[in-house]
Amino acid sequence: MPVRATQYEGHAPYLGHQTWYRVTGDLHSGKVPLVVAHGGPGCTHDYLEAFSDLAADGRAVIHYDQLGNGRSTHLRDAAPEFWTVSLFLGEMENLVRHLGIEGRYNLLGQSWGGMLAAEHAVLRPPGLNALVIASSPSSFPLWVSEAQRLRADLPADVREALDRHEASGDYAHPEYLAATEVFYRRHVCRLPVWPDEVQRTFAALEDDPTVYRTMNGPTEFHVIGTLREWNIQSRLSAVNVPTLVISGRHDEATPACVAAYVEHIQGARWVLMEESAHMCHVEEREKTMRETASFLALHDAPSGGTA
Repeated sequence: MPVRATQYEGHAPYLGHQTWYRVTGDLHSGKVPLVVAHGGPGCTHDYLEAFSDLAADGRAVIHYDQLGNGRSTHLRDAAPEFWTVSLFLGEMENLVRHLGIEGRYNLLGQSWGGMLAAEHAVLRPPGLNALVIASSPSSFPLWVSEAQRLRADLPADVREALDRHEASGDYAHPEYLAATEVFYRRHVCRLPVWPDEVQRTFAALEDDPTVYRTMNGPTEFHVIGTLREWNIQSRLSAVNVPTLVISGRHDEATPACVAAYVEHIQGARWVLMEESAHMCHVEEREKTMRETASFLALHDAPSGGTA
């Protein structure tokens, strides 16, 4: 559906740097605003622009680029230890305060953004109203294990190319890049032509891979970064807000990856998108928006706050 809501952009100062954001719609419409956290770590908001559709019925939708990415301050020379979960949690909290919505807001995170959203939710911030976790692992060791299982189903020549160039560390080799794309076309986005906003995010990631390479690694399935041992499963029972979990049938965030969110967050509901991989919001856009809008609408009334 086309977005007719007004939009404006700004920057929130954070630790001497700037976090870029865009608000679509009216923050004071009476519907609880939605903050959208992008993946990576190291991607940009662009590939999640579809969620602006949710502003068509009056709900404000806030996109932002996390520090080091997109239109926010880039820090290519920052030491690896600068890039932490705590850094990005603080940035999210700072943005919510900057916008003046800390009293009541919804949070949607996709992939790494969902991991970050879960980290935020387990702290039980008083203003968090509802949570949407889209295609996010609950454990990176499990994510890696599942990625290896999916990788084992790739054609033999593709697997051999991946193994050969990972052993040499030549991640820029055309043969490695081509093999990587085979995996991405199966488990990241299955559309024959990727939308412009998705291509913009991948172009931005290629231009500045600082955060992604530091925290994740060279690819989605070769995780050697600082997040490789991250696991939130044992803390999820602390989440005390209504939660919707979304993932794709062909997702690299497999059912095993997302199961803990459903099992350990009381009352969490899971929607599996049958025709999607890792980007349900573009692969099955209308259904994803419908499910998300319906869920958020259930919790707009004052009684829909924290449990």
